[in-house]
Amino acid sequence: MLDIKFIRENLELIKDNCKKRNVAVDVDALIQLDEKRRENQQSTDQLRAQRKSQSKGKPSEEDIIRLRKIGDEITALETQALAIEGEYKDLLLRIPNLTHPDTPIGGEEDFKTISTHKEPPHFAFPPKDHEELMLNLDLIDFERGGKVATSKFYFAKNNLVRLNQALINYGIDILSAKGFTLIETPDVAKNEILSGIGFNPRGTETQVYSIENTDLSLIGTAEITMGGYHANEILDLTNGPKKYAAISHCFRTEAGAYGKTSKGMYRVHQFTKLEMFIFCKPEDSTRMHEELLVAEQAIIDGLEIPYRVIDVASGDLGGPAYRKFDIEAWMTMKNDYGEITSTSNCTDYQSRRLNIRYKKEDGTNDFVHTLNGTAVVLSRFPLALVENMQQEDGSVLIPKALQKYTGFATL
Repeated sequence: MLDIKFIRENLELIKDNCKKRNVAVDVDALIQLDEKRRENQQSTDQLRAQRKSQSKGKPSEEDIIRLRKIGDEITALETQALAIEGEYKDLLLRIPNLTHPDTPIGGEEDFKTISTHKEPPHFAFPPKDHEELMLNLDLIDFERGGKVATSKFYFAKNNLVRLNQALINYGIDILSAKGFTLIETPDVAKNEILSGIGFNPRGTETQVYSIENTDLSLIGTAEITMGGYHANEILDLTNGPKKYAAISHCFRTEAGAYGKTSKGMYRVHQFTKLEMFIFCKPEDSTRMHEELLVAEQAIIDGLEIPYRVIDVASGDLGGPAYRKFDIEAWMTMKNDYGEITSTSNCTDYQSRRLNIRYKKEDGTNDFVHTLNGTAVVLSRFPLALVENMQQEDGSVLIPKALQKYTGFATL
């Protein structure tokens, strides 16, 4: 979340930013609630001081009556404060992060292409989509996934299982060489952690599965668990940023409607992901964002997949992101590019919610900046690899960089 003092002092900037982000939130109502909140606190503090000063010594009957009245007034103010705080917090949490000045303004289609890498394949035969290829090779079973769970769950089979393990190990080796600490996270998190990261754990707009009769939800990404990893801590960043490579299962309620753009593995309810997460000083976050993008590109370059890098437009950023780069791979199923990784600089938006600070050289504490990025995701990575590396006989070539992990050269 943003600092309320900053919001008060930059009202027009905040309103304009909400408009750019396509976020409908009543900023004026938030300011009014903030004023009520501060007035309430001031009145409460004055009454408490008054009660304290009058309670010294042995009180008379008249003093007792007066003290009781003060106590009742304090109780009424505290009750009022709870109601104000709830509305105030709800509005404050809906204010999105600021937007990088170079971010293109607009909706989903208004992104800016930064670079394009490797030409899409030109097949001398009618290419198949990944679902048809994988079914023919007995690598995937959506029918039994639907029978056991529900639609958009699936069983990975045979060499797809080995390919998935190879992709994770390949990503781990690249990130380990770049100084990332390897972690495997829980697949659940407390709802307060989800909210702190910027996910809505409850309500009709939620994208996560909540666990009944608990305050836990299944995570949609290791960004959630890693963001909460250092919650309520003061970090020592004198030796540089803390960089993590986190493996988790990911669960999403939003699988999308059936159709060309959601066919097969493009939108599914469950997948495994290797996620990068960084805690750093504010002055380092732009450099760290570039490092995350470079790491993503290094991974995808080794897989020989055609892709482009885009600067995501303001209306498609999501609340926490200050700036976001997506890597989109060429996909036969779309005859177009489709997202396979994202990396976001969230500045101090998440750390302020989760109370994650670092000790500065002058001895004071300040909020860290947090960043995240996809390293490997075992839904869209196999999808892109299979579609781009398919052969006329229905087999699929394995990129050289992966062959030492798979032990085979074709699917």
